[in-house]
Amino acid sequence: MHKGGITYILCSPDKNVLYVGVTSDLQTRVWQHKTHYYEESFTARYNCTQLVWYKYFISIEEAIAEEKRIKGGSRKKKEDLINEFNYEWKDLWNDIKDLRSY
Repeated sequence: MHKGGITYILCSPDKNVLYVGVTSDLQTRVWQHKTHYYEESFTARYNCTQLVWYKYFISIEEAIAEEKRIKGGSRKKKEDLINEFNYEWKDLWNDIKDLRSY
């Protein structure tokens, strides 16, 4: 059985820096970003702690392909994707932190 995946975008509080990632456990991964669990990581260095976009996929392979597609696009395309999903660029952490993966 294949486990699903989630592609996500984080931003810094001033919205100047975007980070695109992929995971099979969104709650844990976003918590790691927020707490700078990996102190030397890109997200810790640039304080990318606000979850502004995410999308679930049936397979992790699909999520990885989407991550690569988004990373290959322009900043404008990333902003458009966020704006369609979360126009206010609200941190979605409170929306997902209590979700359970089954």
